[in-house]
Order: sequence, then structure tokens, then C-alpha cells
Amino acid sequence: MRRILPLILVYSVTLLFAGLPSRAEDEANAVALANALPEATVSLERGLKAAGRDGTPISAKYEIENGALLLSVYTMNRDQFSEVIVDHRSGAIKKSEAITEGEDFKAATVQGAAMSKAKVPLEAAVGNALKAQPGYRAIGVEAALENGHPVATTTLMKGNDIKKVTETLD
Repeated sequence: MRRILPLILVYSVTLLFAGLPSRAEDEANAVALANALPEATVSLERGLKAAGRDGTPISAKYEIENGALLLSVYTMNRDQFSEVIVDHRSGAIKKSEAITEGEDFKAATVQGAAMSKAKVPLEAAVGNALKAQPGYRAIGVEAALENGHPVATTTLMKGNDIKKVTETLD
């Protein structure tokens, strides 16, 4: 037991500090997003609507990629998934790529399963979240299943304040 206790302590401290860079990174990303978001004239709802031409939107988010603001929407068309990049200034589709593997495919599969059961589109869920939280801007939405029911979790931002609102889609 005396030999195991130091190992447990070292392991615990390692886990504690391993999570710090990701939290700091998340905070830096949130600040960068808050600073870049004013240049986006296209709302998340409008991005969802534009991407809907490629299939049913299953998630969407504003993000910073390679230092640039990006509006990414995942869609599904039957059992195929795509990532649609919507121009955050004009609302035009910049590109659409198939999602066929990796973490993006796993996430799209989960989101697609939820939207297959949904009766309410993500665009409406975002609108409802915004009505309930005046002054906030939607920066992301994701479909999921909770207890077998489809839900949408909308991420909202006001300045540097971020909150999440979840509602059912059935």
C-alpha cells in the first residue's frame, strides 16, 4: 500500500495539470471568438438555412480556424454527412465537404440520429433559445439524444459570457 499511494498521488497530480492547458486553450478560443464575432453579419440561423440546401442541418458553430472566423454547419442527406462552410458575411456557401471518418464522422452520426427523430428543426430551436435570452447571440447548436428524445443545445454568447440552452426537438 505504501508503494501504491505515491503512484496514485503522482497520477492524480498529472491528471490535474494535464487538464489546465485545455481549459486555458478553451478560454483563449472564447476570447478570440468574442473578438472576431462582430465581423459576422450572418446569424447562426441564417447559416443553418443556407446550409439546408445540402441536407438537414444537424449542428452548426462559429469557430476560429487558422486565425480566421468560420461558420461551419454539419448536414445529413440520408446516411451521408457533410460539413458546409457558410460565408459569415454574405451567407453564401463557400464549400461543402463529405464527412466520412474520424471524430467529425462520429459526432455527425450522433447528431444525425437525433435529427432523424426530431420534429423541430435546429433553426427553430436557436430562435427559441434567443427569445429566452435577450441580448445574446447564438454561436453554436448541436443535436443529441437524451433519454431517447432529440434535443438541441444552443450555445449563446454576450460579450465574453457564454451560456447553453437545451430544449427538446420532439
